[in-house]
Amino acid sequence: MKRILSIDGGGIRGIIPGMVLVSLEQKLKKQSNNPDAHLSEYFDFFAGTSTGGILVSILLCPHPNDPTKPRFSAQEALDIYLEHGTEIFTTSSWRRFLNQFGLLTELYDEHVLEKVLESYFGDMKLSQLIKPCIITAYNIELRKNHIFRQQKAISHGESRNFLLKDVCRATSAAPTYFSVAEIYSLAGTRYPLVDGGVFAHSPAISALLEVLKTFKTFKIDDVHILSLGTGIAKNAYNYEDFKKKKAISIGPALVDIMTSSSSESNDYFLHQLFRSVQQSSNYIRLEPSNLSSIEPSLDAASKGNIQKIVSLADKMISDNEYLLDALVIDLIREKEKGKEKKELTVWQYLKDKF
Repeated sequence: MKRILSIDGGGIRGIIPGMVLVSLEQKLKKQSNNPDAHLSEYFDFFAGTSTGGILVSILLCPHPNDPTKPRFSAQEALDIYLEHGTEIFTTSSWRRFLNQFGLLTELYDEHVLEKVLESYFGDMKLSQLIKPCIITAYNIELRKNHIFRQQKAISHGESRNFLLKDVCRATSAAPTYFSVAEIYSLAGTRYPLVDGGVFAHSPAISALLEVLKTFKTFKIDDVHILSLGTGIAKNAYNYEDFKKKKAISIGPALVDIMTSSSSESNDYFLHQLFRSVQQSSNYIRLEPSNLSSIEPSLDAASKGNIQKIVSLADKMISDNEYLLDALVIDLIREKEKGKEKKELTVWQYLKDKF
């Protein structure tokens, strides 16, 4: 069995899946009686888009003293939003004015985000992440999806390897919010990339295909997916307003429409896919169904709105307590079963040999 953890994009609403990760990790520590339990031990494959890609990268970042162990806890992953969210999504009145009239293509200074990513990752490389994963982006010149693969970074060397801070910068380069990320592989190849949400706001389907392709002995009914969303705003946009506004001013609305529809479609397809093999419970999708209590914009990172997002996430976790408890028990049981299989294999080897 392969277990996938997939995390959507959503800007500052990354707080929502971040808090679910914290809750899961705390429950795993308690149920397993292991204060050092970490989410990376309980999932085999990870996938992230945009803010989800940043969360995945932090979770899988290796400890400097032991490259097989994680450096950051789920709480430390969440802290990138709680401690730096307002800083990342703050802009000057002048910059906002220029953006409104189409004189500036992006609203926020990417150097602030880059500085935060540098503080987390330094010169860490994609190949050094402690578990297989994919992180999505989109190449605007080649007009094709770009998927950063940890396994390919290992197997193909510098031509497919990147600095982790560059991977996170690329996957979160949301159009109209941040400038296009011009990054280079370790081999020096140039990649002009934007946010992976333009094609895979929810990367769960991409992760499923990657697992089935990479681990060819597995079938769909051997895969379990936990997909964490950031909520769908369902904002209604007026036709006449769209006609009157300049193209640059409706950019954020178009990003919202595009990412929401992508996420909804992927969720529907996955539900149908697992239902077709009579394994509906193998796919769990968790996200708020109503964002009316918060300002849902990707960049709504005022301290007041962050507190509202925290409250919304806390309520969602509380409403799904039974589901999360059952999932934790299942994760621990599966991990213990894996240990038993390894021990049995060693015992059988010794028996046969001697």
